[in-house]
Formats: sequence, structure tokens, C-alpha cells
Amino acid sequence: MADAGILLVDKPGGVTSHDVVARARRALGTRKIGHAGTLDPMATGLLILGVEGATRLLTFIVGLDKTYEATIRLGVATDSDDADGEITATTDASSIASSDIASGVAALTGRISQVPSTVSAIKVGGRRAYDLARAGEQVELRAREVEVSRFDVLAERRGDGVVDLDVVVDCSSGTYIRALARDLGAALGVGGHLTALRRTRIGPFAVTDAATLDDLPAVDSISPASAACAVLGRLDVTADEARDLRHGKRLVGAAPRLASSPVAAIDPDGRLVGIVERRGDDIKSAMNMPEEAVP
Repeated sequence: MADAGILLVDKPGGVTSHDVVARARRALGTRKIGHAGTLDPMATGLLILGVEGATRLLTFIVGLDKTYEATIRLGVATDSDDADGEITATTDASSIASSDIASGVAALTGRISQVPSTVSAIKVGGRRAYDLARAGEQVELRAREVEVSRFDVLAERRGDGVVDLDVVVDCSSGTYIRALARDLGAALGVGGHLTALRRTRIGPFAVTDAATLDDLPAVDSISPASAACAVLGRLDVTADEARDLRHGKRLVGAAPRLASSPVAAIDPDGRLVGIVERRGDDIKSAMNMPEEAVP
């Protein structure tokens, strides 16, 4: 059986996130692998996989802030808001001033309301929005509040009536970079879509530490304890406390030991007991890990 752990994978373009999971299952010889947030087939970059018992940690990873590098093309709109879709409109963007682009970017920075792309994995009435859109059905998605803490233009290239912007975006989970491209183009009156997208960071995990698909059989995973501590912080517990937590008991009066909540509880052997949280004056397990062998 494969060891429990977290794998960082650099997804190539042209494959789905499910394809990556399937490849990892074959490489590691286990069915119990999941991922913390999809990437579109066009997109490349960081995909986080949970293996065996570490799949339980994915719920604490999926909501972390993310960083993307992208290219936005102004002057062309598509039905999917990216280069995989059909062109719906073209407008000469050559007269758009750099100062107007900067103003448009600034308006899409901070706490904003964003309507996700129609071709997205959001469920509407139990069905994925992209399935409804491809079936020709009208899809109306509600706006959602997201946080774009950084939206910087790194380079600007002009030619053939379009303006290509290389950008970097730091954002909250659930932010659609395709929608930023669409909304920037709409605000400038010329339309816009995404031509390239790469995820470079999820929380404390960086794509520079990720393995390629070809490396998967030989790559070392991040231990559940190391991954959980990186995401949530660490609480060291005694062997007796670890046993009590694993048996569903509270650590009575121990809440003052928590600098934050929830947090990763680590036993004296360095193993992840589980994720614990404050309950009044006590500490209680919110999620227990299957017991690992002592390293």
C-alpha cells in the first residue's frame, strides 16, 4: 500500500485534473487519491494530491489562497472566457491606453463581486455548469464575493488589434482568473479572455517544489504531519493526550495552549494525531488520522 502523504504535482497543459489523479493511482498502486482543487485542461501548474489517509487533509487545503500567472488578451471575447472556447466578438483594442488598463485592473483588485465563468465546475441544480452550457442550456450563476489581494501587470504587448497582458494574481479560493480577464475586457469595452494560466502557489505550497507526472513513481510525498503543520500550525501532545484524542476524548481545560484553531496535533513520535479545535475551555478532535507506523 502507498504511504499516506501529500503530493505536489506540476500539471501539464492539455490534461484534466482527473487525468492526473488517474495517472497517480496507477503510479502508486492505490485508488485512494484525491486532489485539492481542479485546474482547467488548458491550465498548468500546482495540483495538490492527497494519498491514502492524507486525503482527509484536502478539505483544509482546498480553501487556501492561491497565486496564478496568466496572460489576458484584450480585444477578443470567447464563450468560455479562455482560449479553449469559441470566439464570440472581436474589437480593435489598439487604442486602449495603458492608464485605462491600470484603472481597470485596480477596479478588480481587493474585495470584489464576481460572476463565475459559465463554463465552470459549479453545480446548478445538481449538474455542473459546463455540462449545462455544452448542452445548450441557459446557465445563470450568482455573483460571489472574492478577494484579489494582488493583480499586477508584468508585461504589455500590442499587435494585430489586440493587447496581451502578462499578469500575476494573488486571490482567495474560488476566484476565477478567466472571469477577471472577461470583466477587465468588458470594462474596457473591447472584450477579453485568458490565453494562458499557471497556478504557482496554494497556501504554503509552491509549484517550484512540485514533481512532474513522469517523476511520480519515485517522488517523496510530504508527510501528513508536515503538511498539516504547514497549513494549520502545530500543537505537541503527550502520548496519553494523543490516545485520548484518538478515542474521541476532550483535553479538558487545555484550550489556552492553542495559538490558533484548528491546529495539527502531533504526538511524541512526530505523527499526526489529527486536526483539533477549541471547544470552550477544552480541546477536541475535529478530524482524526488513521494511525501511522512509528517512523
